[in-house]
This record gives sequence, structure tokens and C-alpha cells, in this order.
Amino acid sequence: MNPTFDYPRFELGDALTAEQLEHFQRWGFLHFSNFIAADRVQELIAATQRVENRWIDGGIEKVNGVPIKYGRDLDGRRIVQRFAFANLYDPLLADFLKDPRFKLLFALIGSPDARVGANEKDGLVVNHYVHGPHSEHSRLGWHTDGLRDIFLGSRLNPLLNVGVHLSELGIEHGGLRLLPGTHRQSLWQFLFRKRYFRDHDPDADELAIIPAAGDLTVHDGRLWHRVAQSTVSGEPSRRRVMYIPVISGAYAPKHEKSATPLYQRLARFAK
Repeated sequence: MNPTFDYPRFELGDALTAEQLEHFQRWGFLHFSNFIAADRVQELIAATQRVENRWIDGGIEKVNGVPIKYGRDLDGRRIVQRFAFANLYDPLLADFLKDPRFKLLFALIGSPDARVGANEKDGLVVNHYVHGPHSEHSRLGWHTDGLRDIFLGSRLNPLLNVGVHLSELGIEHGGLRLLPGTHRQSLWQFLFRKRYFRDHDPDADELAIIPAAGDLTVHDGRLWHRVAQSTVSGEPSRRRVMYIPVISGAYAPKHEKSATPLYQRLARFAK
């Protein structure tokens, strides 16, 4: 696969198809079109804005040990640019994680204890990217999502990062870039192929994921990926995406006294 590969977009039905399973096993990701309708997209955005107002008014800096990433909007107004456990602060977001279609993705893990991590990992993460003079969150360097298990001293359990895209994107808007097939790499490559969060340079083998608002993507937690910065600035650069962890392994809920893991201390240096 190469950067110009016109990868297939699928529709999520009542079960994953053999073609979808084969594509995921080979490349480590799937892209489903039209997962939610336009009105649902707007409802979810409004819910994140309610959470944002609550956190700013309350001076919330961490949720369950996970730092909240604040920044400034184009007008200088303070905004939340990376939410964690947003589902704990709005009933609409909490209910969204109960959508039965997420359970269809458990087949990609193939483990009887697969589940939506509503109160594990970082819960429902919402990223609000904008490329402007005051932004603190306009890109994210190369990394894998499975790194957290290594830092926590546990085995690398199967993990899916499920993205629900709330913005209409073109290639110029930046966004998710994957190295397809790297979920099958060696442990050495998993740890040292890139400098975690510090490397931002495009890779000759990367693939740009270009979603429409309402699309759903899934990638394996071992897959190398980054978030590219928009090449346009101002309002056209604004993009929002929600990420839901589908996990397996021992149940490990977070709570208000949870410590901040080392990998998140490293991530705070990324811009």
C-alpha cells in the first residue's frame, strides 16, 4: 500500500463481512462511510461544547488522571482541544457509547472480553484541532496507541481505536495518517520505528485517511499513525473527531485519584 492507494470505504451492516475482516487483518484499519447522520453529528458537537463550558467554568485540569489539553480559538477564547472521559460529563455522549454497532467491531479483536472502554484508558476522547496563532493542538506526532500498555508494565493487549469523524475533510485539512500493515511489525519496530510524538515528518509509505462528517474509522492499536497539521489556517482548518477505545484484557477502570501515566507526560510535549 502507498500514499495514493485508493483504499475501500465500507458500509457497516449487521456484521462484519469476510472482505472487511481480511482488509483489517492485512492493513490494520477500516473506514466505514455514513455511520451517523448530519443531525447526529451536530448533536455530538453541541454535547462536547457543553462539556467544554463546564470544564472551563470549573477549572478542570485533569479527569481521572488524564490531563485536559486547553488552547485558544481563533479569536483568543479559551477552548478544550483534547478531551478525555468526555462521556462522564454529558448523558448524550454516555449514551452514544452504548450504540450496539460498536459491538460489531469486537470481532476484530477476537477476544471474549472485548468491550468499549467507557471508564478505562482515556474513555471517550474528543480532539478539536484548529490551525491558528493561539492553537495548542493542531497536529500530533507519530505514535502507536498500544504504547500505554508497555509503559504500564502489562502485556500488549488487543486494542482498537475507533474514530467518529465530525468534520468534512480534504487532504489540505491534515488529519489521520497511517502506516498500513505496521500492526504486524516486530516489538523492536513497535518501540523504535519512530520517536514517539516527536517525529512529525511525512513517511513515504503513509496513507491519508480522508473522512466525511459522520464516517467511522477503526485502526489497530499497534499501527503507527500521526495527525498531520492542516496546510490551511483559520476557520477552514477546524476539525473534530471522537475516539472510542475498544479494548480487552484485565478490567482497569480509572478514577479521580488515578495517577498520570508516563506516556501522557511525554505526549504533553507534542504540538
